[in-house]
Amino acid sequence: MKKMFLILFLAQVSFAQFTQYPWLTEENLRTETVKDIPCLAGFDRQNVDPSSFANWLRNLPLKSPNEKVRLFNNQLKTNQNAQHRIIYIDVGKKDLQQCADAVMRLRAEYLYQLKKYESIHFNFTSGDEARFIDWIQGLRPQVNNNKVKWKKSGKVGCDYPSFKKYLETVFIYAGSYSLKKELVRVPNANDIKIGDVFIQGGFPGHAVIVVDQCINKENKSIAILLAQSYMPAQDIHILNNLNNDGINPWYIIYEGNTLNTPEWIFKWSDLYRFK
Repeated sequence: MKKMFLILFLAQVSFAQFTQYPWLTEENLRTETVKDIPCLAGFDRQNVDPSSFANWLRNLPLKSPNEKVRLFNNQLKTNQNAQHRIIYIDVGKKDLQQCADAVMRLRAEYLYQLKKYESIHFNFTSGDEARFIDWIQGLRPQVNNNKVKWKKSGKVGCDYPSFKKYLETVFIYAGSYSLKKELVRVPNANDIKIGDVFIQGGFPGHAVIVVDQCINKENKSIAILLAQSYMPAQDIHILNNLNNDGINPWYIIYEGNTLNTPEWIFKWSDLYRFK
């Protein structure tokens, strides 16, 4: 009976992961996810819509504990102190999926598995819009002196390899500067939601995304988990809180004057949200 239950459970996990996280295969299915990271004592995870971006992020698969962050070229990252856990998602073979790119990747992957292709769009640094529905029709950007024209020169279709090619193109021509302009500022960090982004646009800038949160049952304070990629392009990883071992890897909203992550310092006012 127990064996039959385990088989059914694994079958359900397999189906859900194949459907929601298409980069996974039978060989690399994961049973441990972001939500398996325990909340702080006295804090609880709040229920979210099963079809929401929040729930999708909360169920991202994790690599095994103690694995090291690797760069796009499979070399080890020099700083191995920033990560608490590594999200099981590919980084690509080029130095492209850096900080803001990782945020865009996660948002686009969520929309892709829902087949909301018309909602997948990002702006290049030039301000030109890159829409996946145009890409599906075979349109490709022709860039000349920061001017972009879309011409029909590619394969028609929305299969996963084509989607990944679209994202690679976005990563080339977009970044923290352009992404920040697309997002809506959240004036009060106490209104934070899973999927929100702390971002400073620039050359370089940086961005980290909220992948989970818990709320204190007594005083309603909010604890969050943050994930990032960095430079060079590297595994997306959940950040350690090196400022407070007692709550690591969680961060408490408004604890301290700034949000000090291992490799970047944000202001609490740097909080933004996808429209």
